[in-house]
Amino acid sequence: MTNLQSDVVRRCVLLSLVAFVGVSGCAKAPEVAPPSPPEVTVTTPIQKDVTVFQEFVGSTEAFKSVHIRARVQGFLDKMSFEPSSFVKKNQLLFVIEQEPYEAQRDRAAAGLKAAEAGLRRAESDLDRLEQAVATNAVSQQEVTRARAERDQASAAMLQAQAALTNAQIQLDYTTVESPIEGLVSRNYVDLGNLVGSGEATLLTTVRQIDPIYAYFEVSERFVAQALEQRGGHRDPGDGDYMRATLLLEETGLEIEGQIDSLENTVDTGTGTIRVRGVFPNDDAKIFPGFFVRVRLPGELYEAALLVEETALGTDLGGRYLMIVGDGDVVERRYIEPGQLQDDNTRLILSGLEPGERYITRGLQRARPGMPVTPKTAGSGS
Repeated sequence: MTNLQSDVVRRCVLLSLVAFVGVSGCAKAPEVAPPSPPEVTVTTPIQKDVTVFQEFVGSTEAFKSVHIRARVQGFLDKMSFEPSSFVKKNQLLFVIEQEPYEAQRDRAAAGLKAAEAGLRRAESDLDRLEQAVATNAVSQQEVTRARAERDQASAAMLQAQAALTNAQIQLDYTTVESPIEGLVSRNYVDLGNLVGSGEATLLTTVRQIDPIYAYFEVSERFVAQALEQRGGHRDPGDGDYMRATLLLEETGLEIEGQIDSLENTVDTGTGTIRVRGVFPNDDAKIFPGFFVRVRLPGELYEAALLVEETALGTDLGGRYLMIVGDGDVVERRYIEPGQLQDDNTRLILSGLEPGERYITRGLQRARPGMPVTPKTAGSGS
């Protein structure tokens, strides 16, 4: 084959390739199906009556508290309790030296016996003279004098009885007992020290901590709403107590109790009123002086709407839900949130209607104004 023939062959091959490419380029490109809207899980709000609870900061105080003091003077002779232990009512705590007071009691007892003997003699003399005056053996003046001596002897006996009673009281004061059941503190005075000299020396304290009180301040608005819902204030004796929960943050402890008193006036300076709750404390997990929170039932919302807390989002506009509306199109809906409930649902005060669908899962795939494929939980989504 000559060079000319080879060149002709190459040109024919190139023309064939160009023709094939041209024909292929004129063919119609295949169509691509648009992606389906992303799947999301939706649900509707729960509707039920909800009571909103409010919490207040307060502190605990003993149900009863007694300062144990020396009521007579003397050296502290004995201590009959362990510091920081529980004591019973009328349990012996201290003994102050008793010998001087026993001597005073014995002296007073002897004085009483002497006074009784003097009274008996005076009465006998009076009887004898009253019989003698009937026979004119003595004058009426002597009878009158004998009657006066009898009255003086009677008064002396009463005075001696009082002295004995006082001496016994002073002797009894040498044994110091707990007037209540409760938790005793340490002894503030060591044995051998003189107490009661010029003052009633503080020996220890006893506090009853079961039950225990919690005092706190509430706003006048809360009180007004509570009184409105309860139809006004009624005596606690009627059994009309408001329930309350004491919360200790440090341990997570919760104790159910009730409100047993509130002050009868609002503090005009702070706009608050002082309230007291009483709570069982038989395991002694709460001490007086603890800072606590007290939860009280507040306003009742009838047929309230509740949504899952995890479905709520937050941006500069506030809290919102992603609502699936007509045509399964997503809408960002700003709402007014209420209190978080124990089951991790959130009360919705406004911005949502019953039966509306909101997205609970797949939020990252949802965009406002875009369609989605809504599925309900448990439908195989």
